[in-house]
Amino acid sequence: DGCQSGSVLLEISRILNTGLDMETLSICVRLCEQGINPEALSAVIKELRKATETLKANENMAS
Repeated sequence: DGCQSGSVLLEISRILNTGLDMETLSICVRLCEQGINPEALSAVIKELRKATETLKANENMAS
């Protein structure tokens, strides 16, 4: 069942403390199923998080 496997993936994601919500996790799974390298996808997510943190820090400094 697709819903049950999604729930299992979300629980694994939470145990591993990935910070991914169900929608993001589903997108990642679909990308991997379409042949995207999981390690490359992980690296992109990490870089996006760093960029987001930097932007938030800069916004806080400006206010």
